[in-house]
Amino acid sequence: MAKELKDLTKRSENYSQWYNDLVVKADLAEQSAVRGCMVIKPYGYAIWEKMQRQLDDMFKETGHVNAYFPLLIPKSFLSREAEHVEGFAKECAVVTHYRLKNAEDGSGVVVDPAAKLEEELIIRPTSETIIWNTYKNWIQSYRDLPILCNQWANVFRWEMRTRLFLRTAEFLWQEGHTAHATREEAEEEAQRMLNVYAEFAEKYMAVPVVKGVKSANERFAGALDTYTIEAMMQDGKALQSGTSHFLGQNFAKAFDVQFVNKENKLEYVWATSWGVSTRLMGALIMTHSDDNGLVLPPHLAPIQVVIVPIYKNDEQLKQIDVKVESIVAKLKALGISVKYDNADNKRPGFKFADYELKGVPVRLVMGARDLENNTMEVMRRDTLEKETVSCDGIETYVQNLLEEMQANIYKKALDYRNSHITTVDSYDEFKKKIEEGGFILAHWDGTTETEEKIKEETKATIRCVPFESFVPGDKEPGKCMVTGKPSACRVIFARSY
Repeated sequence: MAKELKDLTKRSENYSQWYNDLVVKADLAEQSAVRGCMVIKPYGYAIWEKMQRQLDDMFKETGHVNAYFPLLIPKSFLSREAEHVEGFAKECAVVTHYRLKNAEDGSGVVVDPAAKLEEELIIRPTSETIIWNTYKNWIQSYRDLPILCNQWANVFRWEMRTRLFLRTAEFLWQEGHTAHATREEAEEEAQRMLNVYAEFAEKYMAVPVVKGVKSANERFAGALDTYTIEAMMQDGKALQSGTSHFLGQNFAKAFDVQFVNKENKLEYVWATSWGVSTRLMGALIMTHSDDNGLVLPPHLAPIQVVIVPIYKNDEQLKQIDVKVESIVAKLKALGISVKYDNADNKRPGFKFADYELKGVPVRLVMGARDLENNTMEVMRRDTLEKETVSCDGIETYVQNLLEEMQANIYKKALDYRNSHITTVDSYDEFKKKIEEGGFILAHWDGTTETEEKIKEETKATIRCVPFESFVPGDKEPGKCMVTGKPSACRVIFARSY
């Protein structure tokens, strides 16, 4: 057993500490010298790259193109949309000067007071303002619409309580910003992108999600509607895993972005924005992983198959090398990422534990007896089951096994989520059930006052008004569990990250 695993906290003992341990020990990320910021290590970044590549393909299939906008935003831009600036004001990092100089006493560098900016610049917490100021120059006529832009970027929000991947001051994300001629087009776009996120989460991350619309209180600052995908972690808490916003004409009016419509009349543009971030890494880890380390769905694993030789001498190793070489080639020909680890600086047992910790889906082992018998030992990371398989056609066996594992990992997460959805009718019952975790379907009277009361008293928030039905009657009217006032339908409550 590798030393790293000895110190991995058990989920049942301290779920939060287990998560923190795993992110560091699996070489995904670490704290940086800058408070609240993280270093994403190569293995962690390799997973993010696979996510990014797949999402980027999905965006382009739906007609979107990539662009890049400035990191720095003039402070005056944020003042133009009142709700937007209020939503982000407390999280903004501000650039006030543009030059340093050597201190006169030789103690180091200081900010040059003569280099004060005429207008302070904000490190982007999100890019609606700078992008809509740009779109004003791009849009004159209905012929210029729609604009379907996405950017892959970093953003900065001054977070006081941080956790690797889940909440850091600087994080990586993509943000789509689209402009449309009609309200219907913009609303359709916002929901289309939510469906793209949901498909990605379920098909590639193997994370089941609930699609729905946020309450007014939980809406993105400056949006008319915020659509969300909500995932359940193994501790029963919710994680908002992607959002898509229908912005109406708010930003178009704030930045005076108008176009001449087909009737030759001036009209304000309709807008959306949508994004997912490196928070998805947290979702991936917390949904599937176990006390042995990461469990990665094969569709996103940087290394899908690792092959480890067991040998007594150099001669045996050379024979295994020759045998494995053709197997590696066959696996790669099927588009499977494979690593043959014949390095002699670590014992096989250490390698086994290390690849298990890092969540490599399939491990193949070949020893002297396997060489004689034309077999390999196959271990699957999701169940830790082992079996001995013939080398003849092993590439097809592994290909099928990876797809079986992808489906199994998703089903396990789906079964867990569905078994932790509860329906309650009274506030007293709600207070008891929320301590057990999971999603609670309950009636709510639609007021911010009731929502805030529930949050203050139970730390639970409305995750969304779900689009789909989970139990019979949950879409029918009822009475609010707190006030007894009429409720249109049940909504999902949970404690969240």
